[in-house]
Amino acid sequence: MAEPKQIGIATIDARQLTAINRLQWLTVAWMCVEVAVALLAAMRAHSVALAGFGADSGIEVLSAVTVVWRFRSDRQHAEIAATKITAWLLVVLAIYIATASISTFIFLRKPEASYLGMILLLTAALVMPWLGRQKRRLAMAANSAALRADAAQSSICAYLAWIALAGLLLNAFAHAWWADPLAALCLIPLVIKEAKEAFEGRRCERC
Repeated sequence: MAEPKQIGIATIDARQLTAINRLQWLTVAWMCVEVAVALLAAMRAHSVALAGFGADSGIEVLSAVTVVWRFRSDRQHAEIAATKITAWLLVVLAIYIATASISTFIFLRKPEASYLGMILLLTAALVMPWLGRQKRRLAMAANSAALRADAAQSSICAYLAWIALAGLLLNAFAHAWWADPLAALCLIPLVIKEAKEAFEGRRCERC
């Protein structure tokens, strides 16, 4: 049986550590695909929704790498530092959503239809909930607030995917360009709640 390893404030065995590392690098790989495809589709369609989704995916890459660093460090402050970083990334995400949504209303930016974007968003909406569940399960096992915050980012990414997809569909078939930014604004309270919990360093018994 593998010996447990003390990492920061958590004790996990080698199998859990391997599972966490694999899941985080899988997240990095998938997020890089999302960033590339989302930004390409956004430029072609002039879509704020897709640009916002791409930005969220970029933040998710940084968050995943931060968690990898946290579990490779055996210093006591690693858990706290990683949690704070992921919390600030959630704050950045909330600011970006608010800024992009409000600017869409002010400047009346009307994106074109993007079928490539729709395919990406549908795929992300199915993949990200699975990633979020796996991260929350491992966060509970490792009692890691940093991994819990990263799991929250994965869940938020899935919500954003569904909302952006709805916006693209409504814009393409009903010409309701305002639906996407309005729905995105409704996500901000959820993002702020998760960031607040991460800043507080909430432990994962309730993950």
